[in-house]
Amino acid sequence: MTPGTAQWILSYELSPIIFCNGIASQAPGGVLPIISITEADSFPSGILGAGGPIDVNDYFAHFLPAPGATLGENQIGEYSFANQAVAGNALIAQPLYVSMIMVCPARGADGFAVAKAKMTALVSAMAQHDAMGGTYTVVTPKYDYTNLVRLRMPDASTAQTHQAQNTYQIDFKAPLLTLEQAQQAQSSLMAKLGNGAMIQGQPTWSGTSPTVGQTGSLAGATTPAAQSTQGANTTPQGGGQGG
Repeated sequence: MTPGTAQWILSYELSPIIFCNGIASQAPGGVLPIISITEADSFPSGILGAGGPIDVNDYFAHFLPAPGATLGENQIGEYSFANQAVAGNALIAQPLYVSMIMVCPARGADGFAVAKAKMTALVSAMAQHDAMGGTYTVVTPKYDYTNLVRLRMPDASTAQTHQAQNTYQIDFKAPLLTLEQAQQAQSSLMAKLGNGAMIQGQPTWSGTSPTVGQTGSLAGATTPAAQSTQGANTTPQGGGQGG
């Protein structure tokens, strides 16, 4: 096996999923390849140190991209449009999705015990990583997905072997993670809408006048001035004293 082939297998087949921040916050660069968890017993000094299975087939898990990963997806705005030109500009970028197939059948005399221990460690590590707000990077031969969050990990076993639970699928999503990214996406959409439906003048916010009773205030109706009541309830004078 040439060094180039070995590097390709390591990057795209044995360890294409990378933990970012989260449980990897104390690791160099804040990243941790998945092989450091699935093969932790084989690499006590790290994946760059000595150790590890000699045969590629002896590794616990092998990964490959599942069909259906997206490299781009847009949605048309579902609301009324002034004209077709505006509708053509109202594209809303959707998150990217990618799924990885993890083939991990038990091997050898102690295969089931070892496989269960490694799978338990991986599930616990991913759950803790998700709880800490960590993200993932998935490396595929044609595209690298970054800033991913894990959605689910269902059983995807096949009939290639008679062994149950031999394959799992890990689904990832690339959402807008930061406020800056969300503002950038919103500004881009609003700019497209503005180019398709120009308005006259500068739009301003409407509001009430700061002074009660002035024009434009919702509190313009004031209480009428009270009328003078002097002498309103006094006893009439005059009428004399009569006899």
